[in-house]
Amino acid sequence: MVKGAYGTCAWEEPKKMSVLSNRILLATDGSEDAALATQAAVSISETSGLELHLIHAWHNVPSPYAGSFVKRELERQAQEILDEQARWIEVEGGKISGVHLRMGRISDEVIQVSEELGAGLLVVGSRGHGRVGRILMGSHSEEIVHRTRIPVLVMRRGAVWPPARTVIGDDYSEDAKKAAEMAASLGELFGVREAMLVHAYPHLLEVSPKAGAPDHAVRQAERDLETRAAELEGALGYQPQTKLAAGDAAVAILQTARERDAPATLVAVGSRGLGMGSRVRLGSTSTKVVRAAPGPVLVCPHTS
Repeated sequence: MVKGAYGTCAWEEPKKMSVLSNRILLATDGSEDAALATQAAVSISETSGLELHLIHAWHNVPSPYAGSFVKRELERQAQEILDEQARWIEVEGGKISGVHLRMGRISDEVIQVSEELGAGLLVVGSRGHGRVGRILMGSHSEEIVHRTRIPVLVMRRGAVWPPARTVIGDDYSEDAKKAAEMAASLGELFGVREAMLVHAYPHLLEVSPKAGAPDHAVRQAERDLETRAAELEGALGYQPQTKLAAGDAAVAILQTARERDAPATLVAVGSRGLGMGSRVRLGSTSTKVVRAAPGPVLVCPHTS
C-alpha cells in the first residue's frame, strides 16, 4: 500500500533535493511492484520539482523461428505497457518529462538510459520471486542495484510510501555516508523526523565482557557510532538515534526496520559493489537488505 503519494505538498513550492541532479528515472514493467515504484517516483518528483523520466525495456525472442511479426508484436506490447503507465501517471496528476522504450536486457538498458540522462535517482520495483528463487536467480532490480553508479530506490510489494522513519546501515564507509545523506534528503521532503543509525561488529561484540571482551573496546565502538551520528546531524537536520549490534550487519538492520512501522520504514545502505560470484557465495549487506526488507530500500553505489 502507498499512502499520500499525490498532493502531499500541493500548496507549497517544490523542495529541491541538494544531493540529486534534476532527473529521476523510473523503470517499469507493468507489474504490481512497478506500480508501487511509480507512485513513489511520482511523489518524489512532485514534491521536489525534479524531472521524471519513464523507461520500459523489452526482449526479442532469441529464436530462428521468431519472424518479424513476433518481434513487432512484442514491441507493440511493450509500447502498450509504457503508454499505459504514462497515462496512469498523468491521470494521477504527475508530469512526465520523457519516455524511453528500449529493446535489450533490462538492467543494461535502464543503466544506459540513466547515464544518458544524467539521472540522480533510479526508482525500481522488486519483482519478488519466492525466497529460494531470489537466492538462486537474483532479479533485475538486484542487477541494477549492484551495477549502477547512481542511488536506487527499490519498492517491493507491501511497502508504504512516503516513509514514516528511516533506518540507516552504517559501516563508516563513504557509500554509507552517501546513503544517509540521500535518505535525509528524501526524509526532509516528506517531513520524516526519526532516524536510527545501525552499526554491527561481526566479531568484537559477540563475546560478552564477562567472557573476556575488553570493556574499553565496547565503549570505543559506542563513541565511534555517536561521533558518526553527530556528523550526520547536519544532513538530517537532527541527530539520529544509534544502535550498536553484534553479528551480521544485514540481520541487525532488518531487525531494526521491523521493530516498528516496518512497511513504512525506509532502509538506507551503501553498496560495496561485490561481483556476482561473491554475492552468490557470501551475499552483501545491500543484497540481503534488498531481498528481505519489509519496506522501501535506498542503496547508494560504490563509485570508486
